Amino acid sequence: MTMHVKTLKRLGLTLAMAVAVTALPAAQQTASQQGTVFRATTNYVSTDVLVHDKDGKFIPDLTAKDFTVYEDGVPQAITNFVRVVGGRALGGLTAAGTAPAATEGLILPPSRPSTDASGRIFIIFIDDLHIEASQTPQMKQLLQTVRDTLVHDNDLVGIVSTGTSAIEIDPAYDFGHRRFNEAIAKVMGSAATANDIIQDAFMEGASGPTGLRYNAHVAFSTAYDMLSELGKIADRRKSFIYLSNGYSFNPYQDARFKSIQKQYEDLGMTGMGQVDGDEGDPNNQSDGSVADSTNVHPQSTLSPYDALADPDYRRRTEFAESDLDHELAELVAAARRANTAFYAIDPHGLRAGTDISLNQPVAYSDIRDTNMTQISSLRVLSDETGGFCICETNDFKSGLQRIDNETSDYYIIGYSPSNPDPLRFKRTIKIDVDRPDVARLDYRETYLMPRPKKAKK
Repeated sequence: MTMHVKTLKRLGLTLAMAVAVTALPAAQQTASQQGTVFRATTNYVSTDVLVHDKDGKFIPDLTAKDFTVYEDGVPQAITNFVRVVGGRALGGLTAAGTAPAATEGLILPPSRPSTDASGRIFIIFIDDLHIEASQTPQMKQLLQTVRDTLVHDNDLVGIVSTGTSAIEIDPAYDFGHRRFNEAIAKVMGSAATANDIIQDAFMEGASGPTGLRYNAHVAFSTAYDMLSELGKIADRRKSFIYLSNGYSFNPYQDARFKSIQKQYEDLGMTGMGQVDGDEGDPNNQSDGSVADSTNVHPQSTLSPYDALADPDYRRRTEFAESDLDHELAELVAAARRANTAFYAIDPHGLRAGTDISLNQPVAYSDIRDTNMTQISSLRVLSDETGGFCICETNDFKSGLQRIDNETSDYYIIGYSPSNPDPLRFKRTIKIDVDRPDVARLDYRETYLMPRPKKAKK
């Protein structure tokens, strides 16, 4: 069961409305209390910048004059500059200019947090479609650690799931333990196990389980919709805490093929769905065996040897990885446009292997390749969006503390590009700081322009 589009839009709208009041100058906040609708500035780019000295400590006393921003090699005028220390915006917008207005149509709420702190924005994204049921206890424990380690007062937090748990807790300030505990009580992994994938290979078809691709598409689409709303929020750091075991569109390929071969032989098939002594009738039971054609996947009725030579089979297996790469690229592009960092966490923890029963022996290389693909997918989401992956470790607390540090102390730099060439889809960003004590800068180095929409006929 997945969330309906209306629910996602409502959740995203709640998010945008809740944060907009703290992202605007005081004059605009006053007007918003009267229900004023503000119009958007479209040519505006912002990026978070983490600045550390040689000891890894945040440098908190920089000003806009210390920074130089380049887009595609062209110097840009900094129009907005926010310094955030301990999760609080100090001094607000200190550079010339004003913050971009809220997106047209958003009516800002009259209320705001109890303090002037900007706080942080977290979406806790539970991809239970890709977390096995056996890992539910680890996932519950992990969520408790997230609750106790990462989330603080005046943070804006929302929780969304992709599967049957149907968690949809609207973003709110001062989130508290009660809402977290509601999510923890509901959470339940529902991913297909390795045994399921292998044993069901005959019915799914030799080219791989299509259900895995559909579930991945559901997860990515859900995240994509949330990013569309996060992109409307300027001058705030936004983070996805992304809980998932990761993705593979062609897992345990060798084991699936052997399973198909065994079941094919058990049914007495000789090729193209025929049974020994059948003369073409797959429902013939003269030899005591049953081969109901309505229960056999058309692809599976091919001999395993014939399937290897089948062009469609070869195409579908060879391009499984490229299909996954395409899905990941689309999500990464959306995250970059929204200036949102993904912090992927694998609740599985340290992987010594895969839980596969003795009646389904799988080669170590098959397990290794599947694990590597799943973990790599999480690393791509994290590394390419400015976050990092907490994978292949059982020490979740240390990683969460690092996320806490990265989301608490940073600068936000905004500018309006002076070279708005609509034909340049991918833009590069370079930032320099004129201070000798700066040893490391972390920021997003590229972003993608939204693709132009087709004109309505």
